[in-house]
Amino acid sequence: QVQLVESGGGLVQVGDSLRLSCVASGGRFSDYEMGWFRQAPGKEREFIAAISWSGGMPDYADSDSVKGRFTISRDNGKNTVYLQMNALNPDDTAVYYCAACSICTPFNPAEYDSWGQGTQVTVSS
Repeated sequence: QVQLVESGGGLVQVGDSLRLSCVASGGRFSDYEMGWFRQAPGKEREFIAAISWSGGMPDYADSDSVKGRFTISRDNGKNTVYLQMNALNPDDTAVYYCAACSICTPFNPAEYDSWGQGTQVTVSS
């Protein structure tokens, strides 16, 4: 089972950008579809985006909360998946998690096999 470690979170101001990284180890990274989720206090874990092993045709959450502002990408040579987040606002404040699955429905967290420990993103107004 692959191990995942996220980084890149922090405290930012409204309108700022952040790029989160998630490094995988202990498995063949290119075998996995990768996803990003987030969880705010008192809320359920929310799907953000997922990307296949090839990096083609990423899936994004249907809601307008992240569409057009967040971009998922991966570098199989570096065993890393990224989440570029632009135009951040206070509603983006959450713990952000990356996850890996061999075969899954991208937006369903229950179908992912491995999770990172999460990285906190706080957007201050």
